[in-house]
Amino acid sequence: MKIRPRRLQKGDTVGIIAPSSPPNLENLRSALPFLEELGLSYTLGKSVEKENGYLAGSDDDRLADLHEMFADPKIAGIICAGGGFGSARYADKIDYQLMNENPKIFWGYSDITFLHTGIGEYSDLVTFHGPMLASDVGKDTFSELSKKMFQQLFDPMELYYSEAISPLETISTGKVRGELVGGNLSLLVSGLGTKYEIDTKGKLLLIEDVGEEPYKVDGFLNQLRLAGKLSDAAGFIIGDFSEAEPIKRKVSLTLEDVFEHYFGALGKPAVRGFKIGHCEPHFAIPLGVEAQLDADERTLSILPGVE
Repeated sequence: MKIRPRRLQKGDTVGIIAPSSPPNLENLRSALPFLEELGLSYTLGKSVEKENGYLAGSDDDRLADLHEMFADPKIAGIICAGGGFGSARYADKIDYQLMNENPKIFWGYSDITFLHTGIGEYSDLVTFHGPMLASDVGKDTFSELSKKMFQQLFDPMELYYSEAISPLETISTGKVRGELVGGNLSLLVSGLGTKYEIDTKGKLLLIEDVGEEPYKVDGFLNQLRLAGKLSDAAGFIIGDFSEAEPIKRKVSLTLEDVFEHYFGALGKPAVRGFKIGHCEPHFAIPLGVEAQLDADERTLSILPGVE
């Protein structure tokens, strides 16, 4: 199993970085009191307030922040300010050994999926797919459940998802255990054919996305299918697919049609409707830990991400 980072304690300092695009700074400032409520201090990475087109500074700037936060013994965890685009641009320059030797909490989602996959593969470290400061925490829509999800960083608790949180739909029945991997679907697909290709063999694959019409989701899933990633996986956790209404293709299959096509005939447990992704509430989860998906009872149990 992968290395679980040390849990946070009140008084710890977390590092805030922008590994991808420039965050909304007003939202980021609005999010900082939440960290204080958790009993945490914080320090901002040097590139957080930089702008380089759609990037938060140069690739070297963002990479330096990532390395410095992992190397600094005073930093107990790293929380991303936001996602966007660009984390994959320096994935081949990351010092994964540094992260392996200095395991600590790394938290984010969306474009951060590319980093989750690389860190999980080459640093052997559990990371966290959860709401980010400027993208989520600093907005009025940030929910109480989303706030509570940060408690898993302080307490090695098992997480449990049932229909008490949201309606769930079984696409394919069965019960399965395996390591939880995945994240943003388009980012998972962008890693195919590279050193940062997702390993799904015997694992539970999480997918979620935002702003992708059914025909695009269809194309992404077909690419995973042709790459053997769906047949390799043990089961499927289908998170939130927001802003997915057909616009370009007025006559369209539904997302339900697409998911049924790819997951219905595989004979592997598959459940859709989890509030994981670009949504509120956002149920944050550790990646790289063992989980159990029960598609008959429509529940998901996940082992702790910290020690």
